Amino acid sequence: MTIDTDKLEFGLDTFGDVAFNDDGSKMTYRQSLQNILKEGQLADKLGIDVFALGEHHREEYSISSPEIMLSALASTTKNIKLSTAVTVLSSDDPVRVYERFATLDGISNGRAQIMLGRGSFTESFPLFGYDLADYNELFEEKIALFNELITKDKVTWSGQKTQSLANQTVYPRIEQHQLPVFVGIGGTPESVLRTAKYDYNMMIAIISGEAIRFEQYIELYKNATKEYGAKVRQIGVHSHGIITETDQEAYDIGWKYIKQSMDKVGLDRGWPQMTKSRYDFEVGQGAYYVGSIETVAQKIAQTISELDISRFDLVYGTGGQTESTRIKTIELYATKVIPRVKEILESEDDE
Repeated sequence: MTIDTDKLEFGLDTFGDVAFNDDGSKMTYRQSLQNILKEGQLADKLGIDVFALGEHHREEYSISSPEIMLSALASTTKNIKLSTAVTVLSSDDPVRVYERFATLDGISNGRAQIMLGRGSFTESFPLFGYDLADYNELFEEKIALFNELITKDKVTWSGQKTQSLANQTVYPRIEQHQLPVFVGIGGTPESVLRTAKYDYNMMIAIISGEAIRFEQYIELYKNATKEYGAKVRQIGVHSHGIITETDQEAYDIGWKYIKQSMDKVGLDRGWPQMTKSRYDFEVGQGAYYVGSIETVAQKIAQTISELDISRFDLVYGTGGQTESTRIKTIELYATKVIPRVKEILESEDDE
């Protein structure tokens, strides 16, 4: 298999984890938001392809309105694509989502992207008055309406969980192109089939286990596109990572902060606390891209090669890592790791 490295894209994702200061105190939300804007500007300056922000409504995260953050970045960056990771469409209004992203697309001169998801966290449902019993039905109907809005100038729609529309045009319009849409996949075949049905790009969120186990979902997606008469769009992976000069330094940071984050999430989901052996597995063979430049580059290259994907997003800052750690990861990812990944893949093609 030959990989065209010129067509690969590399992104940075953050959920807006509120960072700790060097003295162990937590940053304020104001500080966190301002620092994320600086990180996005740095990513643009260093040539990262995509900067993606998650939506959460929890104490440990500062970003509940990623589109506002992305709009701020649109006016202070030049080239980087601006995306969510993800927009929880199930607990939002598809019409308002379209309007917000049409606005972002205009401000950024066509650099907006959207990643849709059902929501791995569910706090937004009661917060905005939705019943969790309607979890699947809400997403099914809302993604169908959203697809009408981005593909048609005038929409007629009869809603059960949404409003009804009669030959309605929604403004502002997205001009000169169609908004790039990704669907965030957590590992259910239904989500994969839905992505193919709507002819969308697919982003696989790998938070545990070996990447190769998702090969079956990629094959399912490719086969489903044939059934639906759609195209095989961009396929990407996003996973947590930390990059430092040495493997040990990155390992220690990850054990402190990634473990802290996963243990907190596990309290809500009934997961056991992360053990050292589990962490070691994820760093060595699993979903954590934690280590030195060469270690992380080799692992990313392996994932791209094994899954035949064209985009890789590194989720940085997990668990509230200090700002200096976040900046170091961004800088090393952009200036050292990405060029090295391309070198590795190009050398494989020559063999």
